[in-house]
Amino acid sequence: MSPSPQTNPHNGPHTAPRTCSHTSTQAGLDTGSHPAPGASPRSIPAQTTSKPPNPPQHDPDVPRDLVGIGIGPFNLSLAALAHPLAELDAVFYEQRPAFSWHPGLLIDGARLQVPFLADLVSLADPASPWSFLSYLKSRDRLFPFYFAERFHIQRAEYDAYCRWVCENLPGLRFGHQVDAVRFNPEHDVFEVDFTQLGPDGDAEALGRTYTRNIVLGIGTEPYVPDPLKPLVEAPAVPVIHAADYLGHRETLLAADHITVIGSGQSGAEVFLDLLRRRPAGRERIHWLGRTGAFAPMEYSKLGLEHFTPDYTRYFHSLTEPVRDQLLASQWQLHKGIDADTLAAIHDELYRRTLHGGWPDVVLTPGVRVRTGGRIATTKVELHLEHVHQNTRSRLTTDAVVLATGYRERSLDCLLAGLDPYMRRDSQERPRIDDQYRMVLDPTVTASGCNVYVQNAERHTHGIGTPDLGLAAWRSAGILNCLTGKEPYPLPTRTAFTSFGLQQQEPRIPSARRPKALTPLMDGI
Repeated sequence: MSPSPQTNPHNGPHTAPRTCSHTSTQAGLDTGSHPAPGASPRSIPAQTTSKPPNPPQHDPDVPRDLVGIGIGPFNLSLAALAHPLAELDAVFYEQRPAFSWHPGLLIDGARLQVPFLADLVSLADPASPWSFLSYLKSRDRLFPFYFAERFHIQRAEYDAYCRWVCENLPGLRFGHQVDAVRFNPEHDVFEVDFTQLGPDGDAEALGRTYTRNIVLGIGTEPYVPDPLKPLVEAPAVPVIHAADYLGHRETLLAADHITVIGSGQSGAEVFLDLLRRRPAGRERIHWLGRTGAFAPMEYSKLGLEHFTPDYTRYFHSLTEPVRDQLLASQWQLHKGIDADTLAAIHDELYRRTLHGGWPDVVLTPGVRVRTGGRIATTKVELHLEHVHQNTRSRLTTDAVVLATGYRERSLDCLLAGLDPYMRRDSQERPRIDDQYRMVLDPTVTASGCNVYVQNAERHTHGIGTPDLGLAAWRSAGILNCLTGKEPYPLPTRTAFTSFGLQQQEPRIPSARRPKALTPLMDGI
């Protein structure tokens, strides 16, 4: 059970790629750009004087309680749960001009692999006005949804729900790019530098805001294996990542032969969509995967308990080597293919045999693409190796879709100013504590300043990190920790499975405990 369309739609959305020259993919604009006392101001280009409409009434010299960097589902969940906390001064910054969740994979009929209750807020606050059911009510669609009897909604509907929240929730600053984050030890605050972007993406203004807490939610980015990067960078033959599939679908369909590389959920969905749109008998599609089978995702009830807070806490308590070993072995929990998608592929292939013959498709698991090159200007040659047979061959094709998944964006560029304070593990990854806080030098944390992460802690918190079903719980936990209160009481037990040998006492909610009876006295 995994999160996003890439490896699977449990993952949260992904922000646009960024480079070190713009160290953050997201940002927001404060009312002003004045530095804190003693800090150096940032220069503003002479040609930019515009401000966003209705700027928030905030003294730019007063530190905020929280600055969120990135507005994908996870930080949007945090913003929605933070909204009713009137004492909390929070703002969220995003480089993109508007919310967009995997637009290249919003294929007709593609559904989330988590129930609709895994919205932004419901598993922490079912009564929130920002729930998916509240969205349906605002659109007069509650009864149609009720009769549809769909526990798993379409991916496009989840995207529309998140955009509805963004259109109505205050405190979100789209079209702003965070450039740098630093700690100011004289004033015990973080300095967040940002650039306001115009509609065409050009810089319009520079600014700075101050905050005691930062929550990073910059998402993931499409992953292209090194041997195939030269193919993507040369435009003559269409070689695209699945993240951009819909924008190039017509070009792909015009190719004589298409190859899909990747045996996860997005690879299966792209293959099925192409198959349905190609004429019978002239499909000419190869589907290659490195895993030993086009395997279904583990979706048993007890298997899903690996995506609970209980398992997350257990995983975090393990040693670093054990955590790394476990992650590598749990691929089928989040990188397999939804059983309904596999069934739909088989049904479509079977339908094409009804009048005799077999569809012109090749589905081969256990294949590694060693390298690739262009033949003339119109074709690509892929050099293949079968991992079990130890045999090699070549495949010539006219178009390639790389369903090769996503990787967490590096935090190094954005947090270069915090590098002296960061504590890292043996593989130079940021250490994250059990409250989703980066482990920083005590001179920072003693001042009450913290950096929280969302969807950048798989190495410390496990496979549930990108899962939409844990979004509200994690956001609520961050707010509980950040405020030092408990605005969102969270359950102490969430799974029937006891992970590890430490025994957990069964907990019975007080409302279910039998009432103590008053003993009767003799003679009454």
